[in-house]
Amino acid sequence: MWGPNSYEWVLMQLATAQAGIILISVNPAYQSQELKFVLKKVGCKALVFPTKFKKQNYYNILKEVCPELETCSPGALRSKKLPDLTTVITLDSKLPGTLHMNDVLQAAKAVQLAQLKDIQRSLSCHDPINIQFTSGTTGSPKGATLSHHNIVNNANLIGDRLNLHNKEPRLVLPSPLYHCLGSVGGTMVSMLYGVTLILSSPSFESKRALEAITQERATMVYGTPTMFVDMLNQPDFSCYDFSTLRGGVVAGAPVPPELMKAITEKMNVTELTVAYGTTENSPVTFMNFHDDNIEKKTFTVGSVMPHTEAQIVDPQTKKQLEINMPGELCIRGYCVMMGYWDDPEKTKATIDEDKWYWTGDIASIDEEGYCKIVGRSRDMIIRGGENIYPAELEDFFLKHPCVQEAQVIGVKDDRMGEEICACIRLKAEAEEQVTPEEVKAYCKGKISHFKIPRYIVFVKEYPLTVSGKIQKYKLREKMEKHLNL
Repeated sequence: MWGPNSYEWVLMQLATAQAGIILISVNPAYQSQELKFVLKKVGCKALVFPTKFKKQNYYNILKEVCPELETCSPGALRSKKLPDLTTVITLDSKLPGTLHMNDVLQAAKAVQLAQLKDIQRSLSCHDPINIQFTSGTTGSPKGATLSHHNIVNNANLIGDRLNLHNKEPRLVLPSPLYHCLGSVGGTMVSMLYGVTLILSSPSFESKRALEAITQERATMVYGTPTMFVDMLNQPDFSCYDFSTLRGGVVAGAPVPPELMKAITEKMNVTELTVAYGTTENSPVTFMNFHDDNIEKKTFTVGSVMPHTEAQIVDPQTKKQLEINMPGELCIRGYCVMMGYWDDPEKTKATIDEDKWYWTGDIASIDEEGYCKIVGRSRDMIIRGGENIYPAELEDFFLKHPCVQEAQVIGVKDDRMGEEICACIRLKAEAEEQVTPEEVKAYCKGKISHFKIPRYIVFVKEYPLTVSGKIQKYKLREKMEKHLNL
């Protein structure tokens, strides 16, 4: 499924699961090379998308990879670059080589329904059912593979901690369905607890989210810190009615104390909870209780979820650390993914032989079991809830003919949490020729819009350790000073 939030997204999520078909969640911002990589990696057989959304022309992007699409019969694509892909389904316009969603919905005859019943009898809750791609630390995305058992149980425990029993919640979901928070915390929680799920807009728009809260008399709202910042800063914020709101989840990035206070007071979300997790953990592993005090919600990500183990480990010695000592957070339990699709090496590097998943996050756990995320052992950038790995972008910039070396870091930003800053060393002959604007133009159409750095800074050298390794934390400090952040 490739595209923004829609009714059909939810429909495909549920229909594929019932038929034992693995759903691959594809980022709607992906360009042709990113799309080609993920579809080829998993041997994808069918692709569903709207024809266009904003500046993305999905049909044309797919044609760059599969030029055969224009001349093939619908459902019978034979592509050189994507040999497994046979079926292309569009949600709106019927285009050459594609099936229209409405036709697909009407196509089933008694034979297919009988076939479906046979398939359903053979399904197991331990079957893989969803592949969610996370950006790769080494330049290529990894497909976290989740089972029914992973997803359904995680959603059940999220709803339990949100205290959704015996209530009639109405949830506004501005978060994308291609992320775990949307598909598990949104769709699956709604199914299990009878929650009315309200998709406020195809992609996040603060005004549409506020309108949905008011018009639909929502009792809950989800979002990343950036989404909540945008809602609170909407010029006509005071016109909206928050009297029915009480609960919600903020997740995807650290939440500053003043933001937590503003959401609670100005939006009436008195039962706001913070959730922490990773796609590889289905996703939530730590979460506040709805009645935790403001200090616990502000300075921790809550306590460990039921049926989930957590430990803090010294990354060097691999020894478990004491209470309140920071180290790498490791998770074990039902929620840990089956592995990265067709990538045993990367799976082995992340899940050890005792089944502990190493998150890469530096954290500490206090006497009461509340977890504080201190930082990240890897240099991942979290920009408005999107995880961006510098190595992927550094590899991309090195393909530019004028670039000698590139280092990508996250620098602080009031709205997005972090923004991307690319510190680039140009080849000597190109130093007078290239501008930051030209570098940004080079990115357009080649990488997703959210990965294009806000700041391009040309540098002569990088801060180094004695052994010659680049000190990214020093580079970050230097850039924040240089950019007056």
